[in-house]
Amino acid sequence: MKKYKKPSLFLLVICMFILPFLLNSYWLDVLTLVLFYVVLTQGLNIVVGYTGLLDLGYAAFFAVGAYTTAILMTTFHWSFWLTLPVAFLFAAIAGVIIGTPTLRLRSDYLAIVTLGFGEIVKILATNLEITGSASGIYGIPRPAIGSYIMASQKDFYFLILIVAIISIIAVYRLGHSRIGRAWVYIREDEDAAEAMGINRIKLKLLSYATGAVIGSFAGSIFAVKMSAIAPLSFSFLQSVMILLAVVLGGLGSIPGVVIGAALVIILPELLRGVEDWRYLIFGVSLVIMMIFRPQGIWPTKNNTEDVDDIETEDPNQSISISK
Repeated sequence: MKKYKKPSLFLLVICMFILPFLLNSYWLDVLTLVLFYVVLTQGLNIVVGYTGLLDLGYAAFFAVGAYTTAILMTTFHWSFWLTLPVAFLFAAIAGVIIGTPTLRLRSDYLAIVTLGFGEIVKILATNLEITGSASGIYGIPRPAIGSYIMASQKDFYFLILIVAIISIIAVYRLGHSRIGRAWVYIREDEDAAEAMGINRIKLKLLSYATGAVIGSFAGSIFAVKMSAIAPLSFSFLQSVMILLAVVLGGLGSIPGVVIGAALVIILPELLRGVEDWRYLIFGVSLVIMMIFRPQGIWPTKNNTEDVDDIETEDPNQSISISK
């Protein structure tokens, strides 16, 4: 991670571990929500930023993780930690399910299909008995480490902070791997990528599945933190806010989407003093931002920055993902 190996990065991480002891409960809760969005935006950044697949139903994967953990813990009395692999598996399957019919779709058509998938998941959660129907699932147990039960705000803050750090490192490593470079080639030109020997079908499905697993991780933690979930928590607006954070920060930029996640959560909170106008001001601010800086707050240097390291590799070594 040579780009980000700077003292300022480690200082920022240390500050994030210190902040809970300096903030009141309100701002600690806001910061915890920011970290949830950081995890979610990292997952969506793989799909939208790296692979160039517009996804308007990403909250569905968030819901898959939350409901899987909630059902296993309340109905079958599983430990929280044991529910995570199952949540990841179901989310990956859901990613493949949404990815399969969209392999030949692009642009608006792709957006419509993903939007429909998100609404299908929400409708299923609203109508199935096992998901608690419209009322949702209540009384979700808190996770435990040995005999210690995680119940305080600080506990969940540190938990989601660790998950956010893991997700950032994982997405960075993926983005600078052969798979990540293949995703970028698909984003830039699918036909050219396929002509180079990249299996776009396998890579697109892998992109959806990987993004889904990261989203489900946040969903599982959300379920035990809130101890209750309902379909309204996974609405279309949630998907839009996650996508907004990715676009606002900069497509394909890891620090950019982190900043975008912070802005879409913190800015409305700072405008609470003008309750009747805060969302209008928030919306106008976003419009102005997109007009004067459409590439995002912290964009990548160019459209192919993710493949700049190609020249440093062995020229006899293929970088493609063959069929």
